[in-house]
Amino acid sequence: MSDQLVRLEPIDRDVAVIALNRPEKRNALNIPMLEALCKAVEDAHARQARVIVFRGEGPVFCAGLDLAEAEDPAKSHASGQWIAQMLEAVWQSHAVTIAAVHGAAIAGGAGLMTACDLAVVEDNAKIGYPEVRRGLVAGLVMTLLRRQLRERDARELLVLGEIIGAARAKEIGLVNRVVPEGGALDAARELAATVLKGGPGAIAHTKQMLNELWPRAIETDLAWALNHHKAVRGSREAREGIAAFNEKRKPNWDPDAKT
Repeated sequence: MSDQLVRLEPIDRDVAVIALNRPEKRNALNIPMLEALCKAVEDAHARQARVIVFRGEGPVFCAGLDLAEAEDPAKSHASGQWIAQMLEAVWQSHAVTIAAVHGAAIAGGAGLMTACDLAVVEDNAKIGYPEVRRGLVAGLVMTLLRRQLRERDARELLVLGEIIGAARAKEIGLVNRVVPEGGALDAARELAATVLKGGPGAIAHTKQMLNELWPRAIETDLAWALNHHKAVRGSREAREGIAAFNEKRKPNWDPDAKT
């Protein structure tokens, strides 16, 4: 297996596949991996890909941010900036983006899935945004969820922080297709083949129009969310939540804490 954290596979019939390749860490997103993801999207564009499929090596699609790295105050702000840059790169891509999810897409991994135009998940996959249970907020991905879900469903995911199954994700419109275990990549390729039946200019223009229908640009919302993200990441509550997760214990929340 390649030692690259993110691998751009050869373009096949205008379809690029970008593989998250840190299976020993459940594809947890650290700063080098986030940087490599952004570069892989740029490279796929340079190679004239019309569709980009994201997949994960190993047992899960992506377990989220590398919280061992997140304990380092010197890296926490840089990590947040790279998350925002990655989400914007995927959301703003002129190619159609598809997430092929197996195993789990949690926190930042669910964020990557949410940033894609389409999502295919295997029927045993688990998805969620459990940031509040770590003393954090899913502020950056919130800007994307509010564009895709009913507000009450978005509130449920973000405030409860629960992990949901594929069927529930499909029910609320978080994903497009649920397929049997082992079938996500093939199903994503089938969707890609369907995309390629449309005119490239018409599809790119459709994506542009969909983005412009929202009253504020995604860049503006991500910049706003990044400020909140940084404020919370530096809090005592976040330090306790991340430490508890890494130490595999329950957090000792301060009941009087307020953000």
